[in-house]
Amino acid sequence: MPVKHFVLDTNVLIENPKCISTLRNGQDNQVYVPYTVLTELDKLKKDARVGHIVAQAVLAILADEYVTVFPPDFAQDLNDECLDDRILKEVLHVGPEDPILITNDRILQIKARVFGIPCEGYRDSEPFRSESQLYTGFVEEGEQPVLNAFTWDQGTPVLNGATGPKPISYQHEIWGVKPRSVYQNLALELMLNEGIDLVSIQSEAGYGKTFLALAAALYLVLEKKDNPYRKIYLVKPVVEIGSKMGFLPGDIEEKMLPYVRYIHDLCLKLHDARPANRIFLEPDTERLKFNPKKFDIQPIAFIRGMNIENAVVIVDEMQNLSRGETRALLTRMGENVKCICLGDTRQVDNPYLNESNNGLNWVVKKLKGYKNYAHMVLKGDRSRGPITDIVLKSKL
Repeated sequence: MPVKHFVLDTNVLIENPKCISTLRNGQDNQVYVPYTVLTELDKLKKDARVGHIVAQAVLAILADEYVTVFPPDFAQDLNDECLDDRILKEVLHVGPEDPILITNDRILQIKARVFGIPCEGYRDSEPFRSESQLYTGFVEEGEQPVLNAFTWDQGTPVLNGATGPKPISYQHEIWGVKPRSVYQNLALELMLNEGIDLVSIQSEAGYGKTFLALAAALYLVLEKKDNPYRKIYLVKPVVEIGSKMGFLPGDIEEKMLPYVRYIHDLCLKLHDARPANRIFLEPDTERLKFNPKKFDIQPIAFIRGMNIENAVVIVDEMQNLSRGETRALLTRMGENVKCICLGDTRQVDNPYLNESNNGLNWVVKKLKGYKNYAHMVLKGDRSRGPITDIVLKSKL
Protein backbone atom coordinates (compact mmCIF):
# COMPACT_ATOMS: atom_id res chain seq x y z
CA MET A 1 0.00 0.00 0.00
CA PRO A 2 1.30 3.50 -0.80
CA VAL A 3 2.42 5.72 2.06
CA LYS A 4 -0.13 8.36 3.06
CA HIS A 5 0.94 11.83 4.16
CA PHE A 6 -1.41 13.20 6.85
CA VAL A 7 -1.29 16.87 7.88
CA LEU A 8 -2.99 17.55 11.23
CA ASP A 9 -5.06 20.58 12.18
CA THR A 10 -5.17 21.95 15.74
CA ASN A 11 -8.71 20.80 16.59
CA VAL A 12 -7.91 17.15 15.85
CA LEU A 13 -4.86 17.20 18.14
CA ILE A 14 -6.84 18.82 20.96
CA GLU A 15 -9.71 16.36 20.80
CA ASN A 16 -7.64 13.21 20.46
CA PRO A 17 -3.85 13.53 20.95
CA LYS A 18 -3.49 9.79 20.24
CA CYS A 19 -4.55 10.40 16.64
CA ILE A 20 -0.85 10.63 15.69
CA SER A 21 -0.08 6.99 16.44
CA THR A 22 -3.41 5.92 14.96
CA LEU A 23 -2.78 7.70 11.67
CA ARG A 24 0.81 6.54 11.47
CA ASN A 25 -0.44 2.93 11.74
CA GLY A 26 2.96 1.69 12.80
CA GLN A 27 5.38 2.75 10.07
CA ASP A 28 2.87 2.76 7.21
CA ASN A 29 2.12 6.50 7.01
CA GLN A 30 3.76 9.87 7.65
CA VAL A 31 2.27 12.52 9.92
CA TYR A 32 3.00 16.24 9.58
CA VAL A 33 2.18 19.27 11.72
CA PRO A 34 2.26 22.81 10.27
CA TYR A 35 4.37 25.22 12.29
CA THR A 36 1.31 27.47 12.60
CA VAL A 37 -0.42 24.67 14.52
CA LEU A 38 2.44 24.65 17.05
CA THR A 39 2.04 28.40 17.41
CA GLU A 40 -1.66 27.99 18.04
CA LEU A 41 -1.07 25.23 20.60
CA ASP A 42 1.42 27.45 22.40
CA LYS A 43 -1.24 30.17 22.73
CA LEU A 44 -3.83 27.66 23.91
CA LYS A 45 -1.62 26.65 26.85
CA LYS A 46 -2.71 29.88 28.52
CA ASP A 47 -6.41 29.26 27.88
CA ALA A 48 -8.06 28.10 31.12
CA ARG A 49 -10.63 26.03 29.18
CA VAL A 50 -8.20 23.74 27.38
CA GLY A 51 -4.75 24.72 28.65
CA HIS A 52 -4.21 21.75 30.95
CA ILE A 53 -5.22 19.36 28.15
CA VAL A 54 -2.92 20.98 25.59
CA ALA A 55 0.06 21.23 27.93
CA GLN A 56 -0.13 17.75 29.41
CA ALA A 57 -1.45 15.65 26.57
CA VAL A 58 -0.99 17.13 23.12
CA LEU A 59 2.48 18.61 23.52
CA ALA A 60 3.74 15.57 25.43
CA ILE A 61 2.65 13.23 22.64
CA LEU A 62 4.03 15.55 19.98
CA ALA A 63 7.39 15.39 21.75
CA ASP A 64 7.37 11.59 21.93
CA GLU A 65 5.81 10.66 18.60
CA TYR A 66 7.65 10.95 15.31
CA VAL A 67 6.08 13.81 13.39
CA THR A 68 7.48 16.16 10.78
CA VAL A 69 7.02 19.88 11.50
CA PHE A 70 6.89 22.22 8.53
CA PRO A 71 9.87 24.63 8.30
CA PRO A 72 9.32 27.57 10.70
CA ASP A 73 10.91 30.15 8.38
CA PHE A 74 8.07 29.97 5.91
CA ALA A 75 5.35 30.27 8.59
CA GLN A 76 7.04 33.22 10.29
CA ASP A 77 6.91 35.17 7.04
CA LEU A 78 3.14 34.73 6.75
CA ASN A 79 1.00 37.62 7.96
CA ASP A 80 -2.54 36.34 7.34
CA GLU A 81 -4.83 37.17 10.26
CA CYS A 82 -6.68 33.89 9.75
CA LEU A 83 -4.51 31.02 11.02
CA ASP A 84 -6.37 28.56 8.80
CA ASP A 85 -5.18 30.49 5.74
CA ARG A 86 -1.61 30.24 6.99
CA ILE A 87 -1.97 26.49 7.44
CA LEU A 88 -3.27 26.12 3.88
CA LYS A 89 -0.32 28.10 2.50
CA GLU A 90 2.10 25.91 4.45
CA VAL A 91 0.49 22.77 3.06
CA LEU A 92 0.68 24.15 -0.48
CA HIS A 93 4.23 25.49 -0.42
CA VAL A 94 6.25 23.44 2.10
CA GLY A 95 4.01 20.44 2.69
CA PRO A 96 4.59 16.89 1.42
CA GLU A 97 3.54 15.61 -1.95
CA ASP A 98 -0.03 14.32 -2.05
CA PRO A 99 -0.97 15.68 1.40
CA ILE A 100 -4.21 14.77 3.15
CA LEU A 101 -5.35 17.47 5.55
CA ILE A 102 -7.07 16.04 8.66
CA THR A 103 -9.46 18.52 10.28
CA ASN A 104 -12.93 18.61 11.78
CA ASP A 105 -13.26 22.32 11.02
CA ARG A 106 -15.84 22.42 8.22
CA ILE A 107 -14.82 25.89 7.05
CA LEU A 108 -11.22 24.74 6.70
CA GLN A 109 -12.41 21.64 4.84
CA ILE A 110 -14.21 23.85 2.30
CA LYS A 111 -11.19 26.15 1.94
CA ALA A 112 -8.90 23.16 1.42
CA ARG A 113 -11.05 21.85 -1.40
CA VAL A 114 -11.00 25.30 -3.04
CA PHE A 115 -7.21 25.02 -3.16
CA GLY A 116 -7.37 21.41 -4.37
CA ILE A 117 -6.04 19.93 -1.10
CA PRO A 118 -7.56 16.53 -0.24
CA CYS A 119 -9.21 16.76 3.17
CA GLU A 120 -10.80 14.36 5.66
CA GLY A 121 -12.36 14.59 9.11
CA TYR A 122 -10.87 12.52 11.89
CA ARG A 123 -13.51 9.82 12.29
CA ASP A 124 -12.66 8.87 15.87
CA SER A 125 -13.61 12.41 16.91
CA GLU A 126 -17.11 12.01 15.45
CA PRO A 127 -19.28 9.64 17.49
CA PHE A 128 -22.72 8.64 16.25
CA ARG A 129 -24.48 11.97 15.85
CA SER A 130 -26.23 13.18 19.01
CA GLU A 131 -26.54 9.80 20.65
CA SER A 132 -27.70 11.65 23.76
CA GLN A 133 -30.69 12.91 21.77
CA LEU A 134 -31.45 9.81 19.71
CA TYR A 135 -31.33 7.45 22.69
CA THR A 136 -34.15 8.85 24.82
CA GLY A 137 -33.94 6.28 27.62
CA PHE A 138 -37.03 4.51 26.26
CA VAL A 139 -37.10 1.28 24.26
CA GLU A 140 -39.97 0.57 21.91
CA GLU A 141 -41.75 -2.78 21.87
CA GLY A 142 -39.81 -5.27 19.76
CA GLU A 143 -36.48 -3.44 20.12
CA GLN A 144 -33.54 -4.97 21.92
CA PRO A 145 -33.83 -4.23 25.67
CA VAL A 146 -31.30 -1.87 27.26
CA LEU A 147 -30.41 -1.95 30.95
CA ASN A 148 -31.98 0.89 32.93
CA ALA A 149 -34.13 1.97 29.98
CA PHE A 150 -37.89 2.41 30.21
CA THR A 151 -40.68 0.71 28.29
CA TRP A 152 -44.40 1.40 28.34
CA ASP A 153 -46.87 -1.22 29.59
CA GLN A 154 -50.47 -0.11 29.05
CA GLY A 155 -49.58 3.50 29.85
CA THR A 156 -47.34 2.71 32.81
CA PRO A 157 -43.57 3.21 32.45
CA VAL A 158 -41.47 0.19 33.43
CA LEU A 159 -37.79 0.42 34.33
CA ASN A 160 -35.71 -2.44 32.93
CA GLY A 161 -33.32 -2.53 35.90
CA ALA A 162 -30.52 -4.93 36.76
CA THR A 163 -32.83 -6.80 39.18
CA GLY A 164 -35.71 -7.05 36.72
CA PRO A 165 -38.62 -4.94 35.46
CA LYS A 166 -40.01 -2.32 37.87
CA PRO A 167 -43.29 -0.51 37.11
CA ILE A 168 -43.15 3.18 38.07
CA SER A 169 -46.78 3.68 39.06
CA TYR A 170 -46.04 6.11 41.88
CA GLN A 171 -45.01 9.76 41.96
CA HIS A 172 -41.93 11.03 43.75
CA GLU A 173 -42.00 14.03 46.05
CA ILE A 174 -38.63 15.11 47.42
CA TRP A 175 -37.64 18.25 49.24
CA GLY A 176 -41.05 19.74 48.61
CA VAL A 177 -40.74 19.21 44.87
CA LYS A 178 -43.42 17.38 42.90
CA PRO A 179 -42.64 16.38 39.27
CA ARG A 180 -44.59 18.35 36.67
CA SER A 181 -44.60 15.50 34.17
CA VAL A 182 -44.10 11.77 33.94
CA TYR A 183 -40.66 12.41 32.46
CA GLN A 184 -39.55 14.48 35.43
CA ASN A 185 -40.81 11.70 37.71
CA LEU A 186 -38.76 9.13 35.79
CA ALA A 187 -35.70 11.37 35.91
CA LEU A 188 -36.02 11.42 39.70
CA GLU A 189 -36.43 7.64 39.68
CA LEU A 190 -33.03 7.30 37.99
CA MET A 191 -31.36 9.88 40.24
CA LEU A 192 -32.62 8.17 43.41
CA ASN A 193 -32.14 4.55 42.31
CA GLU A 194 -29.56 2.89 44.59
CA GLY A 195 -28.31 0.59 41.84
CA ILE A 196 -27.50 3.41 39.42
CA ASP A 197 -24.30 5.33 40.14
CA LEU A 198 -24.14 7.50 37.02
CA VAL A 199 -27.11 9.26 35.41
CA SER A 200 -27.10 11.56 32.40
CA ILE A 201 -30.03 13.80 31.51
CA GLN A 202 -30.41 15.51 28.13
CA SER A 203 -32.98 18.25 27.61
CA GLU A 204 -33.56 21.67 26.15
CA ALA A 205 -33.64 24.71 28.42
CA GLY A 206 -36.45 25.01 30.91
CA TYR A 207 -37.42 21.41 31.62
CA GLY A 208 -36.06 21.46 35.16
CA LYS A 209 -33.11 19.09 34.98
CA THR A 210 -30.84 21.21 37.22
CA PHE A 211 -33.63 21.92 39.71
CA LEU A 212 -34.50 18.22 39.96
CA ALA A 213 -30.84 17.24 40.35
CA LEU A 214 -30.37 19.73 43.20
CA ALA A 215 -33.54 18.51 44.91
CA ALA A 216 -32.35 14.90 44.61
CA ALA A 217 -28.91 15.85 45.95
CA LEU A 218 -30.40 17.64 48.98
CA TYR A 219 -32.60 14.63 49.69
CA LEU A 220 -29.75 12.12 49.39
CA VAL A 221 -27.28 14.12 51.49
CA LEU A 222 -29.48 15.79 54.11
CA GLU A 223 -32.58 13.61 54.52
CA LYS A 224 -32.27 10.00 53.34
CA LYS A 225 -31.52 7.70 56.25
CA ASP A 226 -28.61 5.24 56.17
CA ASN A 227 -27.09 7.00 53.16
CA PRO A 228 -23.34 7.18 52.47
CA TYR A 229 -23.43 10.68 50.99
CA ARG A 230 -21.94 13.51 53.03
CA LYS A 231 -21.42 16.31 50.53
CA ILE A 232 -22.67 17.84 47.27
CA TYR A 233 -20.23 18.83 44.52
CA LEU A 234 -21.32 21.08 41.68
CA VAL A 235 -18.91 20.86 38.74
CA LYS A 236 -19.25 23.18 35.79
CA PRO A 237 -17.11 24.04 32.75
CA VAL A 238 -16.36 27.75 32.57
CA VAL A 239 -17.17 28.84 29.02
CA GLU A 240 -18.14 32.47 28.48
CA ILE A 241 -20.73 33.50 25.89
CA GLY A 242 -19.90 36.75 24.11
CA SER A 243 -17.12 39.07 25.24
CA LYS A 244 -14.94 37.94 28.13
CA MET A 245 -15.31 39.49 31.58
CA GLY A 246 -11.59 39.44 32.33
CA PHE A 247 -9.98 38.84 35.73
CA LEU A 248 -12.37 38.29 38.63
CA PRO A 249 -11.23 38.84 42.24
CA GLY A 250 -12.00 36.67 45.26
CA ASP A 251 -11.94 32.98 46.18
CA ILE A 252 -13.12 30.11 43.95
CA GLU A 253 -16.77 30.52 44.88
CA GLU A 254 -16.67 34.27 44.24
CA LYS A 255 -14.91 33.78 40.89
CA MET A 256 -17.47 31.15 39.89
CA LEU A 257 -20.50 33.18 41.06
CA PRO A 258 -21.21 34.83 37.65
CA TYR A 259 -21.30 31.35 36.06
CA VAL A 260 -23.39 29.63 38.76
CA ARG A 261 -25.67 32.39 40.03
CA TYR A 262 -28.64 30.39 38.77
CA ILE A 263 -27.50 27.49 41.00
CA HIS A 264 -27.58 29.81 43.99
CA ASP A 265 -31.08 30.99 43.02
CA LEU A 266 -32.34 27.41 42.60
CA CYS A 267 -30.92 26.43 46.00
CA LEU A 268 -32.67 29.41 47.58
CA LYS A 269 -35.92 28.30 45.94
CA LEU A 270 -35.47 24.81 47.40
CA HIS A 271 -34.48 26.34 50.75
CA ASP A 272 -37.73 28.31 50.77
CA ALA A 273 -39.71 25.14 50.04
CA ARG A 274 -37.95 23.31 52.84
CA PRO A 275 -35.03 24.61 54.96
CA ALA A 276 -31.63 23.34 53.82
CA ASN A 277 -29.66 25.12 56.54
CA ARG A 278 -26.68 22.78 56.51
CA ILE A 279 -25.58 23.74 52.98
CA PHE A 280 -25.21 27.40 54.02
CA LEU A 281 -22.65 28.96 56.36
CA GLU A 282 -25.06 31.40 58.02
CA PRO A 283 -28.58 30.33 57.05
CA ASP A 284 -30.29 33.05 59.11
CA THR A 285 -28.65 35.95 57.29
CA GLU A 286 -29.96 37.68 54.16
CA ARG A 287 -26.87 36.85 52.07
CA LEU A 288 -26.57 33.10 52.05
CA LYS A 289 -23.17 31.63 51.26
CA PHE A 290 -22.57 27.94 50.64
CA ASN A 291 -20.92 25.87 53.36
CA PRO A 292 -17.94 24.23 51.57
CA LYS A 293 -18.18 21.24 53.91
CA LYS A 294 -21.60 20.42 52.49
CA PHE A 295 -21.85 22.17 49.11
CA ASP A 296 -18.73 22.72 47.04
CA ILE A 297 -18.65 24.44 43.63
CA GLN A 298 -15.64 23.48 41.51
CA PRO A 299 -14.53 24.49 38.01
CA ILE A 300 -13.51 21.53 35.89
CA ALA A 301 -9.85 22.58 35.87
CA PHE A 302 -9.64 22.05 39.68
CA ILE A 303 -10.93 18.47 39.60
CA ARG A 304 -7.69 16.91 38.34
CA GLY A 305 -5.93 15.14 41.19
CA MET A 306 -9.00 15.03 43.47
CA ASN A 307 -10.47 11.82 44.88
CA ILE A 308 -14.19 12.28 45.45
CA GLU A 309 -15.93 9.88 47.85
CA ASN A 310 -19.22 9.75 49.78
CA ALA A 311 -20.75 12.52 47.71
CA VAL A 312 -23.40 13.48 45.18
CA VAL A 313 -21.74 15.10 42.16
CA ILE A 314 -23.75 17.24 39.75
CA VAL A 315 -22.01 17.98 36.45
CA ASP A 316 -23.85 20.84 34.78
CA GLU A 317 -23.60 21.76 31.08
CA MET A 318 -21.62 18.65 30.31
CA GLN A 319 -21.92 19.35 26.59
CA ASN A 320 -19.14 21.92 27.08
CA LEU A 321 -16.65 19.28 28.26
CA SER A 322 -14.32 17.52 25.85
CA ARG A 323 -13.91 13.75 25.81
CA GLY A 324 -10.59 14.09 27.67
CA GLU A 325 -12.07 16.36 30.34
CA THR A 326 -15.01 13.97 30.77
CA ARG A 327 -12.67 11.03 31.27
CA ALA A 328 -10.52 13.01 33.72
CA LEU A 329 -13.62 14.04 35.69
CA LEU A 330 -15.35 10.67 35.90
CA THR A 331 -12.16 8.85 36.90
CA ARG A 332 -12.04 11.09 40.01
CA MET A 333 -15.13 9.32 41.37
CA GLY A 334 -14.33 6.96 44.26
CA GLU A 335 -16.53 4.91 46.58
CA ASN A 336 -20.12 5.87 47.36
CA VAL A 337 -20.60 8.49 44.66
CA LYS A 338 -23.80 9.33 42.83
CA CYS A 339 -22.96 11.35 39.70
CA ILE A 340 -25.67 13.24 37.81
CA CYS A 341 -24.59 14.64 34.43
CA LEU A 342 -26.77 17.33 32.84
CA GLY A 343 -26.64 19.03 29.47
CA ASP A 344 -28.06 19.85 26.08
CA THR A 345 -25.94 18.96 23.06
CA ARG A 346 -27.74 21.63 21.02
CA GLN A 347 -26.25 24.33 23.26
CA VAL A 348 -22.51 23.79 22.87
CA ASP A 349 -20.62 26.99 23.75
CA ASN A 350 -17.10 25.54 23.75
CA PRO A 351 -15.54 26.62 20.41
CA TYR A 352 -13.60 23.35 20.13
CA LEU A 353 -16.64 21.06 20.41
CA ASN A 354 -19.84 20.46 18.46
CA GLU A 355 -23.23 18.79 18.77
CA SER A 356 -21.84 15.28 18.45
CA ASN A 357 -18.31 15.72 19.75
CA ASN A 358 -18.81 16.62 23.43
CA GLY A 359 -18.68 15.05 26.87
CA LEU A 360 -22.39 14.34 27.26
CA ASN A 361 -22.64 12.59 23.92
CA TRP A 362 -19.49 10.54 24.55
CA VAL A 363 -20.86 9.33 27.90
CA VAL A 364 -24.10 8.09 26.32
CA LYS A 365 -22.30 6.46 23.40
CA LYS A 366 -19.74 4.60 25.51
CA LEU A 367 -21.70 3.75 28.69
CA LYS A 368 -25.15 2.86 27.34
CA GLY A 369 -26.08 -0.61 28.58
CA TYR A 370 -23.88 -0.75 31.70
CA LYS A 371 -25.85 -1.90 34.75
CA ASN A 372 -25.00 1.12 36.93
CA TYR A 373 -25.56 3.77 34.24
CA ALA A 374 -28.80 5.30 32.95
CA HIS A 375 -29.73 8.06 30.53
CA MET A 376 -32.93 9.75 29.50
CA VAL A 377 -34.16 12.71 27.49
CA LEU A 378 -36.27 14.98 29.66
CA LYS A 379 -39.26 16.43 27.88
CA GLY A 380 -42.90 17.36 28.41
CA ASP A 381 -45.43 20.11 27.84
CA ARG A 382 -44.44 22.45 30.65
CA SER A 383 -41.12 24.21 30.95
CA ARG A 384 -39.59 27.28 32.62
CA GLY A 385 -42.42 29.58 31.60
CA PRO A 386 -44.60 30.83 28.73
CA ILE A 387 -41.75 32.70 27.00
CA THR A 388 -39.50 29.62 27.06
CA ASP A 389 -42.42 27.55 25.77
CA ILE A 390 -42.96 29.66 22.65
CA VAL A 391 -39.21 29.81 21.97
CA LEU A 392 -38.97 26.01 22.08
CA LYS A 393 -42.12 25.47 20.01
CA SER A 394 -41.03 27.97 17.36
CA LYS A 395 -37.49 26.49 17.26
CA LEU A 396 -36.06 30.03 17.42
